[in-house]
Amino acid sequence: MMKGWAFALAVFGALALTACGAGTKQGAPSEGAARESVTVMLDWYPNTNHLGLYWAREKGLFAAEGLDVSIVQPGESGVAQAVAAGRADFGYSYQEEVTYARASGVPVVSLGALYQHNTSAFASLKEAGIRSVQDFEGKRYGGWGSPTEEAVLRALMAKYGADFSKVKMIVLGQADFFATIGKEADFEWIYYGWDGIEAERRGMALDLLFLKDLDPVFDYYTPVIIAGEAMLEKRPETVRKFMRALAKGYQAAYADPEAAAEVLLQAAPELNGELVRRSAAYLAGVDASDRAEGRPYWGHQKRDVWARFADWMHASGLIEQPIDVDRAFTNDFLSSDVK
Repeated sequence: MMKGWAFALAVFGALALTACGAGTKQGAPSEGAARESVTVMLDWYPNTNHLGLYWAREKGLFAAEGLDVSIVQPGESGVAQAVAAGRADFGYSYQEEVTYARASGVPVVSLGALYQHNTSAFASLKEAGIRSVQDFEGKRYGGWGSPTEEAVLRALMAKYGADFSKVKMIVLGQADFFATIGKEADFEWIYYGWDGIEAERRGMALDLLFLKDLDPVFDYYTPVIIAGEAMLEKRPETVRKFMRALAKGYQAAYADPEAAAEVLLQAAPELNGELVRRSAAYLAGVDASDRAEGRPYWGHQKRDVWARFADWMHASGLIEQPIDVDRAFTNDFLSSDVK
């Protein structure tokens, strides 16, 4: 599901996966008024990260704001490039991609974070015996080929006194985790809300090392909702309407994850129903945890999270120049009344 790196985004965009009907069905129309057309580009094929989006469209929350929302798949250039160029009004992205984009002069802005914590982890089969960062030594890491992967592994192994040179880096590209783990690679980077849940569903025992627990710098926002600077300047009220309806969509979806799973499955019937239902329940729990920690409102982003990760990317040589983090994200279009 959620491979959150610039390289991976371009790869998955090129797959042109068959999300049947993803951009066709619209919410109930508002009476007596034409609706403004808005396009949202996904980061990958439809999945449970998009529960609130599909809920807001299918339940008429966008229509109630006067919006006619179409959902489209990513292209080969990636979501940030497409949104900045105006080929989509909004998109699903990741803090890392936004940081890369800003450092390259691509004017996209993060409008809201779906979750307050990074739910990704290094995963391995129990028999691999990888229960700490030190256990990476002598093992094969299977990844997408992104420079960020190597930089993260180097940083973590240095922090925990392990030798990165003893890790064999293998580029798997978009290969299925379940087809490669324990075969072509000993450990891989997954998002628990999809591959982790699927492993549970299959009865597969994994050892997991969550990024957020290994180093606070890697507890960054993923996914995020983005728009281009031009969109924010020229159509600010449209942005507010979209984000208000979207926030209500996620609020309702997490309040009733079973119903939200059915909405997603109606839009993308090719997905595994049991996986979607289990994943939706898990993400509802993630949202409840975020609220229990005192999140002010859905989508809220903290400056220190953005600054910490951007500084690390610069120090690691992933971006040549520091970015102005205050232009990389904004909370100004979020609804403070949607908790």
